[in-house]
Amino acid sequence: MATGPVEYTIGGVNISFPYKAYPSQLAMMNSIVRGLNSEQHCLLESPTGSGKSLALLCAALGWRQAQTGKDAWVTEMNLILSYTFVSSAASVPCTCCPCDSTKASAADKDGTRGIPRIFFGTRTHKQITQITHELKRTLYSTVPMTILSSRDHTCVNARVSPHANRNERCRELREDKEGKSCSFYHGVHKMRDQCTLQRVHGLHDAWDIEDLVTLGKRLRSCSYYAARELMAGASVVFCPYNYLLDPMIRESMDINLRGQIVVLDEAHNIEDCARESASFTLDLNILRFAGDELNGMVINDIRRSQHELLRDFCYCLINWIMDSQGLMSDRGYESACKVWSGLEILQIFHNLGITADSLKILKKNLAEVLEKEDRGKSNSKEDAELFPTIGSATSTVLKNLFMVLDFACQDDRRFSGDYRVVLQKSFTWTNEVPPDKPDANGYFVRPTYRQRSVKVKKEVLTLSFWCLNPAVAFSDLSEGVRCIVLTSGTLSPMSSFSSELGVKFSIQLEANHVIDKSQVWVGTIGAGPQGTKLCATFRHTETYSFQDEVGALLLQVCMVMPKGVLCFLPSYKMLDKLRDRWINTGLWDKLEEKKIVVTEPRGGPKEDFESLLNLYYDAVKYCSERDGALLIAVCRGKVSEGLDFSDDNARAVVTIGIPFPSFKDLQVELKMKYNDQLCKSRGLLPGQRWYEIQAYRALNQALGRCIRHRKDWGALILVDDRFRNNPNKYITGLSKWVRQLVKHHHTFSEAMQSLSSFSQLMMDAESHHTNHEVQTPSTSCVQSPAPQSFSPSLMKTEHNQAPGEIMKFKTERHTITVFQL
Repeated sequence: MATGPVEYTIGGVNISFPYKAYPSQLAMMNSIVRGLNSEQHCLLESPTGSGKSLALLCAALGWRQAQTGKDAWVTEMNLILSYTFVSSAASVPCTCCPCDSTKASAADKDGTRGIPRIFFGTRTHKQITQITHELKRTLYSTVPMTILSSRDHTCVNARVSPHANRNERCRELREDKEGKSCSFYHGVHKMRDQCTLQRVHGLHDAWDIEDLVTLGKRLRSCSYYAARELMAGASVVFCPYNYLLDPMIRESMDINLRGQIVVLDEAHNIEDCARESASFTLDLNILRFAGDELNGMVINDIRRSQHELLRDFCYCLINWIMDSQGLMSDRGYESACKVWSGLEILQIFHNLGITADSLKILKKNLAEVLEKEDRGKSNSKEDAELFPTIGSATSTVLKNLFMVLDFACQDDRRFSGDYRVVLQKSFTWTNEVPPDKPDANGYFVRPTYRQRSVKVKKEVLTLSFWCLNPAVAFSDLSEGVRCIVLTSGTLSPMSSFSSELGVKFSIQLEANHVIDKSQVWVGTIGAGPQGTKLCATFRHTETYSFQDEVGALLLQVCMVMPKGVLCFLPSYKMLDKLRDRWINTGLWDKLEEKKIVVTEPRGGPKEDFESLLNLYYDAVKYCSERDGALLIAVCRGKVSEGLDFSDDNARAVVTIGIPFPSFKDLQVELKMKYNDQLCKSRGLLPGQRWYEIQAYRALNQALGRCIRHRKDWGALILVDDRFRNNPNKYITGLSKWVRQLVKHHHTFSEAMQSLSSFSQLMMDAESHHTNHEVQTPSTSCVQSPAPQSFSPSLMKTEHNQAPGEIMKFKTERHTITVFQL
C-alpha cells in the first residue's frame, strides 16, 4: 500500500492524490472530469467527512493542468520559483513569467487564453480556510491562487478596521477626504502579483486569508486590494459563493465567469442564496436619506442634471409608497402589507415614468456621478476636475433598485412574473435620548448627568422586491460558464435543483460514506421516558408534558453518551420555551450536573458566538468533574452550518422534530403559491413538496455535524414519532447514507439500551486502539487509509460513461485498471 501521493488516470486526465482515494472520492473525481470534458453541469452529494473537498480540488486542478500540458505547468512553476527580484518592494511588475499581472489582466478576464480559471465558492470565509488547508496537502499546493473576501477580513489599516462601515471609511481614505490618504492602498504593488508573492514573500504553498493579512501588515500593503489584483494571474480563485451569485458583487469585484469553471461547495442553500441575490428590501427612511443627499448635490449645483434625475426618481418612489399605505391590509399583530406581482408593479412604474428606457438613463447618470474625476475633452489627468460624490449608502440603494428593476425588465419582461413586490408596515422599539426641554424662562439647560435613553415605538415601512425564482440570478451566472459543479454533504432531496435553478445537471451522484456501518448509530425515538408520544408539531410543543419529556430524554442521552452532545431544535422560540421550562422544573440543573450546557445565541456579535464555541470545546477537551458539554442549537443557525464537530466534540447529535420553515412567513407563503401556479408549466415542485424539502435539507445539515472523518464515530438521534409512523414520507428526505442506517425504536427504554451498548462498544474500541498505539509507536508520520476495493457500481450516475473508457490507478507498487460503466 502506497504511503505517499497516488496518481490516477481518469477520463484521460492524470490526477495526483495525496493518498489512496476512497471509492466515494474516486466517484466524485470521475463525475467532475466527465463534466469538465463534456462541458456539462454536475450535482454531487458526498457525505460530510468523506473527503469531497480534496476530491474536488484534485480533480479540477488535475484537469486544468492537463489542458495546459504537463511541461507548460512545470515551466510556469519553475519561472515563479526561480525568478529573481532586485527588491521585494519594487513597484515595477514582473514581465518575465506567465503570472505577469499587467499582461494577464486583459486576457484572463475574458478567458481569451483558452484555459478556464476555477472559481471555487464556499458558504463562509471559515470554510475557505479549511479548503486551502486541504489544498496544502496536495501536489497542486503551489498553484497560483487568490482569495476574495470582505474588508472585515482583510483590511489592515487601523484607521479603518474599528469603523462599523469599513467600506465607506476605506473610500474616504482612498479619496483623501481628510488630507490623509491610505498608505496601505498605495503600497498594494508590493504583493499584487503571483511571482512576488511566491518568490519574494515566501508564500510558496497554498495560503489562507490570515497569511495574506499578516504579510500586508508586515509590508504595509493593502491585502484587500492585493487579493483582487492577484486574480489576474490566478489559476484558482476562492471566495464565498454569494460573490459569484450576486451580480452587484460580481460587478464590483470585476468577476467575469464566461468560459470559466464554477465549483460551489456546501451548496445545499444555493437556491435561497440565488433568490436573495436577485432580491432587495428597502427601508423608507434610507430612501428618504438618499433623496435628500441627492437634493443637496442639486442645490449645490454639483453635476446638477445627473443628480436631478436620480433625486426625482427617489422622490417619485417615496410619494408612491406614501400613497400606497391605504392599500395595505392587516396581517397579524401590528403589521400590515400589500402585495403586487412583478407585472403589476412594472405597469404602475410605467405610469410614474419609470420604464426600461428611463432606467438606462438613470443607470448612466449614476455611473457618471460616482466618477470623482471629470477629465473633460482633453482626457488629461492633469486637467481633471475633482467632484464630491454621493455616499456609499445612497449609491448602494440606487444600484440595488436598478438591479431588481433590470431583472424584471430584461428580455421583454421575461422575469417580471417571478417577482412579488411587498409593501410592509411594522413597529419596532428603539432606544433614544429624550430631546432637551426649555426651562421656565425658555432657556435650554443641558443636565450635567448623562440622560438615560428611553424606548420609543416607531413605525417601519419597507418595500421588498422578492425574487421567487432562483433561476433569475442563477441563469445570469450560468450563461456562458463552461461547467458548474454543485456539491455538498446534504443536497438530498436532489429533485428540486434542476427545476428551481433552471439548469440541467446531466451528471448526478449520491456517494456512499467512507465509514463502516458499525461506527454510527442512527435511530428514531417517538416516545419519552414516561411513554408520552413525541410529535413536535406546534400544538404538541406548547404543552408541558412534551417539554418535560424532551428534557428527560436529553438528560438520559447525556448520561449515556460521553463528551460532546449537540441538540438541534426547529426554532429559537422553542429553545427559549424549553430553557424557561427546564429552569423552572429543575431539569436544567440536572443537565448541568452532568455536562456544561451552552445555548446558541440569537444574533449578536461574532466575537460572542466564538467565545461560546470555545467554552464548549474547552469543556469537552478538559472535562473533569462533568463529562463534557451539551450544546443546544437551532437548525439553520450558525452551529448547524459548516462548523466542524469532529471526534469528542460531537459523539451524539439529537434533533427534536422536523425544522419546517415558518408557515406564517409571508415570503414562504408567496413562494409556495408561486410554485403551485407554475408546477405544471415549468416543471417546478408543488408548493407543499418544496416546503418539505426545505425542512429535510436543514435537518440533514444538522445531522452532518457528526461523523467528520473515516475514524470518527457517533450517534444520530431523531426525536419525533412521525419518522416511525410514516417512514415513506419522512425518512425518504434524509441523506442516502442516513436512510440506509436508520432504525426505528418502539420504546424509549429499547432505544437507550441500544444506544448505551453502542457507546460502550465504541469507547472500548477507542481505548484499545489508544493503548495499542502507545505500546507500538508508529514508524511513519504519514497515515494512509485502509486498502479498499473499488466497485464499478460506485461510479454509476445518471449520465452514462462512453463505453470502453478506462480508469487507471497508479501506486508505487502497481497499476490497477478498471473499466468505467
